[in-house]
Amino acid sequence: MKDKVSPGWAVAIGAVAVFAVLALLFGFTVISTQDEEALTVSFDPAAYVEDNWAAVQLAIKEGAVPIADLLNAIQPEADGTIATADLAPIVAAMGSELSGAAQVYRVTGTGTVTDVDLESSKGSIGIAVDGYDGPIKLRAWIGTRIPSDNSAVRDAAGFISFGDFREQTEFGKVAKEINSKVVQNLDGLDKEGLTGKNVEFTGALGLRTANLPTLDVSELDIVPIEVIER
Repeated sequence: MKDKVSPGWAVAIGAVAVFAVLALLFGFTVISTQDEEALTVSFDPAAYVEDNWAAVQLAIKEGAVPIADLLNAIQPEADGTIATADLAPIVAAMGSELSGAAQVYRVTGTGTVTDVDLESSKGSIGIAVDGYDGPIKLRAWIGTRIPSDNSAVRDAAGFISFGDFREQTEFGKVAKEINSKVVQNLDGLDKEGLTGKNVEFTGALGLRTANLPTLDVSELDIVPIEVIER
């Protein structure tokens, strides 16, 4: 005598079969309860950056190129612009290109502070770079807040990539926390008294190139992980 399948079990088996077919057709992924719990754990950007900050600083310091060399390689037109295509050999030799949307450079150098602007939280200094006498002006962010859209230090580290995170929001929070670390690094700097002082600096310089045939390079800015009076 054949075992009879109850109506309830028949419905359940049918539902499983339908789900299996839909999974094959539309690419559904079945995950375990443990995997699902792992995905719902909130991301802690502060803890992530705390664990990686020393490595970020080391990567930038060890990979830094003299900023005078970089500035001398960039030859802008009279209006302060340069064709993005003309930057290709420069970034290949001295920096990194981020999926064709931006360039980032690890830089170091010395120079004289020409002015200090602390009128807003995004304070900055102008630097006359030793070994460079061209038209490009250089500024370094030294205020209590780095511009929120500046992710140069995160991107210059070289080992932090978007694929490491679940979404763009997490990736952005990492940049924000790294910028907070930069601000902390500069806490001991006598910012108001820097005009006329010679400084040594190391940091990151980013250029956004997405869909831009030319770039305005008349004034560039760096996010310094370190500024030392000499």
